[in-house]
Amino acid sequence: MDEKFWNKRYSGTELIWTDRPNMFLVRETQDLSPGTVVDLACGEGRNSIWLAEQGWTATGIDFSAVGLEKGKALAVQRGVSVAFEQHDATTWTSDQKFDLVVMFYLQLPPPQRRTALEGGLSAVGEGGTFLLVAHDADNLEHGVGGPQDPETLYSVEEVIQVAEEAGFEIVVAEQARRPVQTQQGERDAIDTVVRAVRRSA
Repeated sequence: MDEKFWNKRYSGTELIWTDRPNMFLVRETQDLSPGTVVDLACGEGRNSIWLAEQGWTATGIDFSAVGLEKGKALAVQRGVSVAFEQHDATTWTSDQKFDLVVMFYLQLPPPQRRTALEGGLSAVGEGGTFLLVAHDADNLEHGVGGPQDPETLYSVEEVIQVAEEAGFEIVVAEQARRPVQTQQGERDAIDTVVRAVRRSA
């Protein structure tokens, strides 16, 4: 699923995703003091915009120009400022170090996934936080929705390993259930949720 795919997916006037923030973003940032944040693979910008509403200086990164334009329009509608920039999250780099880096549902096969994880972790400043939420491998058999290619699904153990190798302390690491409305009623999706803090030198 490349830039062309996502541009087409985002091409309608309606939001593909809700305009509300991800439930785990709200839960895992409620005790953090607002600072600088980058939202990698931000899509239509709902999480970036919510963070800006909480007082964060937010940057949203995505390779879909169409998704970013929808994010810009939503930010204007909500009366907040977000710096939306078009980049591929797997190759994006920044000289700036952020207080918070979030990476939500960036579903990639193993080589690109590790590259994206390492890149996101490297953008976290000393004492800063990295927060990942992604469709978990167990979601295929025990959850609902999400990608059906097991190669693109995450495990908690994998993310912990990469984060610890990068010098992070794990704060939260779990398979978390997220309620989803389906035609058969409410069911739970299973997500990998990892929150880690860069250790001070």
